Order: sequence, then C-alpha cells, then structure tokens
Amino acid sequence: MSSPTSQLIPPSPKSEEFQQQDSRPLINTLSNPIKLFEEWLSLANSSEINDPNAMSLATTDESGLPDVRIVLLKGVTSEGFSFFTNSLSKKGRQLKSNSAAALLFHWKTQRRQVRIRGNVDRLPESEADEYFATRSLQSQLAAIASEQSSPLPSRQEFEDKVTELREQFTYSAKVPRPKHWGGYILAPKEIEFWQDQPFRMHDRLMYLRHSDGWESSRLYP
Repeated sequence: MSSPTSQLIPPSPKSEEFQQQDSRPLINTLSNPIKLFEEWLSLANSSEINDPNAMSLATTDESGLPDVRIVLLKGVTSEGFSFFTNSLSKKGRQLKSNSAAALLFHWKTQRRQVRIRGNVDRLPESEADEYFATRSLQSQLAAIASEQSSPLPSRQEFEDKVTELREQFTYSAKVPRPKHWGGYILAPKEIEFWQDQPFRMHDRLMYLRHSDGWESSRLYP
C-alpha cells in the first residue's frame, strides 16, 4: 500500500523511456583526473541553473557518526580542492579532530557525479585573507557576527550584530578577516567520475593516487 510520501517519488523509467535517451560516449580516460574534473566543471558552468561549484562535504564527529552539508568549491589545483568556512563551526571542529573527508559534486543537467576522498588541511592565512577581501561587505560582516553551528536565541540577535558591525566599519577601507574564519584544502587520494547511461548501465571511472602519479580503472555500475 502506497503512502502519500511514496506518491511524491518519481517511478523508475520504463524501457521505452530509456530507449529515448541519447547514447553518449563513455568517460574519456585522461592521465590527470584534475584536468578531467576541470573539463566537467566547465560544462556544468554553462548548463547548471546556479552554483555549479556546490559540493557536499562529508565529515565525521568524535563518535564516528557521519555528517554532511553543502559548501562551495573556491579553487582546484593539482594539490586539491579548496573551500572556506568558520573553523569553530561543526564541520571545522570535526575536521580538526579527524581530517579524513569526502566531497561529492552532482551536476543534474549533465547527469554526472564526481566523488572525492582524502584528507583536509588548512590553507595559509594569506590565502584566507586574499579571498575574504573579495567577499561583499555584508558577507564579511555576517562571517564576523556568526557563531556558526551554535544555538541562536533569536534571528534578531544575529541581525543586530551585523547592524552594529556595519556601523563600526562604515568608514573603513578594509574589514579584517576574523581569526575563526579560514580556508581548507582536501588533498585527494581517490577521485571517481560517474556518468549516467541508459538502462542503469552507468559508467564509473576511478582514479587512485600513488606516489608516482594516478592509476585509473573502471568499476561496475
């Protein structure tokens, strides 16, 4: 017997619906997965409605219970994937106690995913200063005022803090970055590219990092 909730879940595609899907080439195997990621991100930039750089960040607390939330990718190099956040937030505290983490990009318009696992380190303070200076004034003030992940007695209290800070920095040429706000970089050990294919025969390409470079292999869907 179906419930009202189950009626909200789309049914699995029928054979004729799968047959209407366009065939697409398998994932191109490049020697450098970072280059392949950049190609996919570029395509997502042109097709996603908003935030193609949005990624799920998974961490674990001290008891081993997993946690996940969306953050925004702010840089990618051969060294890894970087983002910025409040170091006193729940994710900041979790990363401090256990640096192992995972990222997931899902680009619905491209019918693609990228899964990344590795360890997270702090970025240099100079990089955090540089990025913080590019943020809008209101975003800077909100970062200073927010005790991220802590209980908030009322929304008005938070808004009052931001208003006070706006008055304080009205005539300032530069808003200083708060010490509790900084950058992180995940150095990937594994990167998996997933691409939708008809009849659930999806294509999965896994890269494993070794001391001398990357090794690639395909996985069963």
